[in-house]
Order: sequence, then structure tokens, then C-alpha cells
Amino acid sequence: MFSVLKNLTYRHLFLAQVIALIGTGLITIALALLAYDIAGENAAQVLGIALAIKMIVYISVAPIASAYAERLPRKKVLVGLDIIRALTALCLPFVTQIWQIYLLIFILQSASAAFTPTFQATIPDVLPDEKDYTNALSLSRLAYDLENIISPMLAGLLLTVISYNNLFLGTVIGFIGSALFVVSAKLPVAQIPEYKGVYTRIKQGAKIYFNTPRLKALLALNLAIASASAVVIVNTVVLVQSTFKLTEHATAWAFGLFGLGSMLSALILPKVLDRFNDRAVMLTGTAILTVGLFVGYLIDSYVWLLALWFILGVGYSVAQTPTGRLIRKSAVSENRTALFATQFSFSHACWLITYPLVGWLSTNFGTLQTFIPMAIISMIALIIATLFWSASDDEAKVHIHDNLLQDHEHSKEKKRAFHSLWFRLFALSSIH
Repeated sequence: MFSVLKNLTYRHLFLAQVIALIGTGLITIALALLAYDIAGENAAQVLGIALAIKMIVYISVAPIASAYAERLPRKKVLVGLDIIRALTALCLPFVTQIWQIYLLIFILQSASAAFTPTFQATIPDVLPDEKDYTNALSLSRLAYDLENIISPMLAGLLLTVISYNNLFLGTVIGFIGSALFVVSAKLPVAQIPEYKGVYTRIKQGAKIYFNTPRLKALLALNLAIASASAVVIVNTVVLVQSTFKLTEHATAWAFGLFGLGSMLSALILPKVLDRFNDRAVMLTGTAILTVGLFVGYLIDSYVWLLALWFILGVGYSVAQTPTGRLIRKSAVSENRTALFATQFSFSHACWLITYPLVGWLSTNFGTLQTFIPMAIISMIALIIATLFWSASDDEAKVHIHDNLLQDHEHSKEKKRAFHSLWFRLFALSSIH
């Protein structure tokens, strides 16, 4: 899996991602401490609103930003967005009002909503070989999991010698480091699509999504993945510290086991995807999440919780990691940014549904009782995905695309086939 890092351009992009993720992890912890410093007992409400702002921005801004970004040089876009994120993080230590937190989070997450789809759309062009791209997806998943483990540890160490306000400076350094690695990378030039307006490009991403069976299935899988991950993120602290009467350290271990399961499965996933297709792998991962949620209702001890969280981490990574491969298969280079932005928005829309739903169910019916309705949602989503996603998906299918551009890949293929047909007819007539 790590052999893909021999590609210099990808290695620089991967390092940019890792450094930016560590910075993002630091800002998450610093923001929680800042919210408590300003709002006191209402800190949870402040953080809840900030999280909602993040999700709303991801859903609404990503398609619009990508429609503009895809017409600009990728390197300038990525570097510019990193600089915006760094400058925004630099302002956070000087915040004195809650509304200022909301405003800066809106700006920061808007830049991230534009950065992520553009970054994701660049990798398939850097690594055109499918095996290399699969390895890159697993490394990306690994980076996210390591961020969940390393950032809290790093923040804890830093807080022993500096105040939490200085953690924001760590975030600034992370984003600047990311920008420098992007600057040093030699990015391939993407084909720029014909300009048809922002609304048209947004609609095009959604149209491709809803006219591709495997992507309609992916939307259902997004809901199942969000159902399981929302249970873990929202209910872990309540289960550990209220239900089992344990400490914050026990909560950290529970999150760590979930991340460990995800990380280990990401390490072995490239070999699995060499033997099994994306459909089999992703549906299996979602089945693990669904069964795990049903089993969650029966857990009666912290040890069983750790085991379940590890299994859910495995299912989460197996179901989530191949997503980029589906996007890559479903669009040519000039459409990838729009399609990645659509997936980015749709997946976060699912979390926007499941986060408050899990919180409401847990508050009104009990934490353990939350598992059953979320398991049912996951099971229904899995059934829908199975129906939409044919087992013969990887085979070539006869299909029609209306209103294609003259330079679109399918148009080129049609012209090549047409010329080839005329050449064969001419050859046959010459023989006779």
C-alpha cells in the first residue's frame, strides 16, 4: 500500500493532507475549550450549533464552490483555500463573542468545503492506475483515523506547556504546511469543461449521480454509514460515563478502538479489493454496521462496548473507503470535481439527519434504545443499495448520454467507432 508514496506528486499531496488534518484536529479541541471559556455551561449548545453550521456549509457551499474552482488552476485553488483557512484560524484566539465563533467557523468550513472535493478530484489524475488509486484511498482513510488518535494526544501534550489559545497557532502552521506541499507538487492539468453557468454545473453533478445506479446505491450507503457513525460519535461519552460510570480516559479508549478498527481494515483493504469488487466489499461493510447496531442494544458492559466499537470501526472503513473508486469510474476528468462535490454534500446531508436524530432518540428514549431505530434505518438503506446496485455493475452496459459536449470522452469514443466502421467497410469493398 505504501509503495504509492514513491510517486513524488502524490507523496506531497498526501503529506499536505496529513498536516492539514492534524491542524484540523487541534482546532476541534481548541474550539471546544474556547466555547467553554466563553459560554460556560452552554458550551455544548455552542458546539452543537457550530457543528450544524459545518454540516450546512458542507451541503450548500461545496457544489457552488466546486463549480467555480473547476475552472481555475487546481494548485492556485488549493493553495488559496489553505491560506484562507490559516488566516481564519489565526483570528480565533482573539474571539470574545459567541457570534464571532459562528462567523469564523462558517468561513473556515466554507474553505474546507471547496478544498476537499477539489483535492479528491485531483488524485485520480495523479494516479491513473486503479491499483495505485485504491492504495491512495486506503492511505487517505488511514490518515483520517490517525488524525483522530494523534491530534488529541498532541493537544494533550501541548496543553501541558502552552495555553489552549496557542493550539490555534498549531492549526495555522498545519494549513501553511499543507499549502507549501501543494506548491511543491507538480499537478496534472485537468480538462476544463465548457462553461455553462454555476447552476448548470451543480445540476450536472446531481444528474450524473442520480442517473448512475451505483451512485444511487452509494447515497443509500451514505445513510447507513452516517447512522452507525452518528451513534458512535454522539453516544460514546454517554454510554461510557453515564451508563457504565467510567472516566474520560475510558471514553478516549472507546473512540480509540473505533479508530483502530477502521485503521486496520484500511491497511488490508487494497488486497481485499484486488480479489473482490467494490459492490461486494461496500455491501459487506454496511452489513457489518447494520448487524453491529442491532447487537448494540444488548451490550451490558464496557468490555463489550469496546469490542463492538472495534467491529463498527472495521465496518465503517470497509463501507466508506472504496467511495472514491465509484466516483472515479462514474465520471471523466472534467466532471470529477462536480461529482466529488455532489458526493461530499450528499454524505454530509446524511450526517445532518443522523446526528440530531441520535441525540433526540437518546434523550427521549434512552441510549441503548437508540441502537434499534438506527439499525432499522441502516438495514433499509442496505436493502435499497442492493436493489439499485446490480451484481453485474462492472460489466459494460449499453447506455445513452444526451447533450454531450463534442470533446467529451464518450463523444470521442463514438467518433472513433464511427471511423473504424467506415474503414472496415472500405477495406471489405476493396477486397471484393
